[in-house]
Amino acid sequence: MKHYEKLQDLAALVGAEIGVSDWVTVDQKRIDLFAQATGDHQWIHVDPVRAAKGPYGGTVAHGFLTLSLLPELGQAALQIGDVRMGINYGLNKVRFPAPVKSGARVRARFRLLAFDPLPGGAQLTMEVTMEAEGGDKPVCVAESLSRRFTRAPA
Repeated sequence: MKHYEKLQDLAALVGAEIGVSDWVTVDQKRIDLFAQATGDHQWIHVDPVRAAKGPYGGTVAHGFLTLSLLPELGQAALQIGDVRMGINYGLNKVRFPAPVKSGARVRARFRLLAFDPLPGGAQLTMEVTMEAEGGDKPVCVAESLSRRFTRAPA
């Protein structure tokens, strides 16, 4: 985990990688719980017998499950000492170039694309590239916007 003392320290790092997360395992239990929470029970995700005969040789995580790991991976990748609150502001682009097979370990790399000051904080635009251990293509590439506040927003 990369630690930054102050949010303002990131302003000089636009264009640089600012953190890399730990590996997180995406097991079948997590995939099944996501299917239950979202109502997306497509066989490629939740039916190991049928999926074994499918294009990936087994079940794969939902793309939106992969995307939903961003907060967990972000917290494992970087910490900013004076930030009191952070919110997800949205996404500009998201792509899933490769699947996440059940049991795979994934991690994310965060590259700061923009630092835009806000009253009491800043909006960070980050390119997030998620990779599966041993994979040759990213499993998710997203342009994520978050707002971080050093004090309560006005």
